[in-house]
Amino acid sequence: MIGLDTGFFIRFLENNKDAVQTWREIIEGEESCVSCLSIFELSRLSLRGIIDPETTDLLIEAILSMCKVVWLDEKGILLMGARLSHGINIPAVDALILAGFLMLNAVMIYTTDSHLVRFKKKGVKVFRL
Repeated sequence: MIGLDTGFFIRFLENNKDAVQTWREIIEGEESCVSCLSIFELSRLSLRGIIDPETTDLLIEAILSMCKVVWLDEKGILLMGARLSHGINIPAVDALILAGFLMLNAVMIYTTDSHLVRFKKKGVKVFRL
């Protein structure tokens, strides 16, 4: 399972070769997950004019159709997110995104956040784009 953070989609829109290749792998059947918070963040970036609204709508539809969306409706994700935020000193939203990936047993996480690379766990690789 591959976890895709919000920054992954920004890099994808910038035509980053690693992001584009990873998305191709997902299209070909690689399992992936995206936090519902990334949908929120992408929408917010659109409202701020950073991403074109039409592109944002297409991107969110692609996420919903190609990826498992991690909804924050489970106590375990929230408690793990709190522990991660406190334990490795990362912002709450990023901790919740990471917790969702871990709950789905993601083994590869793509991000642009430098603080997420502080997370270390055997069998999980955090790749900074």
